[in-house]
Amino acid sequence: MNWKNILTIYGKELCDMLRDRRTLISMIVIPTVAIPGLFALVTAISFRVQQEVAATPPTIMVLGGEDSPESRGALLKNPRIAVQPTQGNWRQLIADKKLRAVVELPPGLDATLAGGGSAEIKIFNYEGEVRSDRAVREVRGIFTARGEKLVGARLAERGLTPATIRPLRVTAENVAPPEKVGGNLIGGIIPYLFLILAFTGAMYPAMDLTAGEKERGTMETLLCSPVGRVDIVMGKFLMILTASLGTVMCSLVSMGVTFSVGGSLIARRIGGDDAAAASRAAEKFASMTTLDPLGLVAVLGMVLPMVVLFAAVLFTLSLFAKSFKEAQSYVSPLIIVILMPAMIGMLPGVELNWRLALVPILNVSLASKELVSGVWHWELLALIFASTCGYAAIALSLAVRMFNREDVVFRT
Repeated sequence: MNWKNILTIYGKELCDMLRDRRTLISMIVIPTVAIPGLFALVTAISFRVQQEVAATPPTIMVLGGEDSPESRGALLKNPRIAVQPTQGNWRQLIADKKLRAVVELPPGLDATLAGGGSAEIKIFNYEGEVRSDRAVREVRGIFTARGEKLVGARLAERGLTPATIRPLRVTAENVAPPEKVGGNLIGGIIPYLFLILAFTGAMYPAMDLTAGEKERGTMETLLCSPVGRVDIVMGKFLMILTASLGTVMCSLVSMGVTFSVGGSLIARRIGGDDAAAASRAAEKFASMTTLDPLGLVAVLGMVLPMVVLFAAVLFTLSLFAKSFKEAQSYVSPLIIVILMPAMIGMLPGVELNWRLALVPILNVSLASKELVSGVWHWELLALIFASTCGYAAIALSLAVRMFNREDVVFRT
């Protein structure tokens, strides 16, 4: 290899790519503006929906309770729910999301409670539907509060206190540092984003520097130059690698700014005019998004050989294509291959071990999730880094081999 020739090829390809508006959009605009903007939009919509759900009382119906005015009145007078007149097709209304829940009061409820007995209240709902779940929580809260009041009164009649039936109190206190809490909550999505951005950042340059040059007829001119095939491959490969890493870095900086600015805005939205509530919301958001900075740097180090692997694989596949459009048909299905292991790494309960440390993509995803939580498994990290470097070296050697084949380079 001649590094002077490699750097010359690299500089030439870099200048060509920077002149291409589509490349700048895919490398800079999309990761820097579009992706953080999409996160901000999704967050804003989510908070808007939650506010609408909280501001609108869920509609319910009450079955029975004509002989229990106190229990029925507890529902009718509560401002957090809206009681509608009883209809016979209430099951269909719940299924159609026109009604959120139905409460069935047993006969003689008030008399049973007054006599010291107990009764069962049924709630019919649409499981998993946000507004229906809120209706269930509101109704359950009403009767739970009333039940506790009745228990207190019954105990007082016997000269006892509520502590008599609750001799033990169980409390939980978090002892994990904020970076471990944040890493456990959102650590799985960090490597997922890094891997997807690294892959998509390398896609367009890889296709353009191989199939694109074939289509434009500039590949033959480059091959006529007094430069070895290996030097050409390495120069183009470095350009693809630069594009991929540039996309990751732009996204990292942009998302960091988005989280830091968005955190205060979210806290202000949650707290409203209450400064104390806004402060508590800001602290909670900070604890959720605090990551180990050293671990974040280590994630970049773990992702680096994976980026090399992506660049080499994309270069080799695109080299087989006769046109840019054909290269897209070869490369696009690989997104699923990248997504599935990365998504498995996000699942709760999937932990890094010696077998998974040899599975490409999944191993980096699991290791990165541990690193941002401040957990360092040195033996497994060394195995993952070494194996990924091995996979990347094999892919790069295959790219050089394919570029030396005339039937691949001049495929028609």
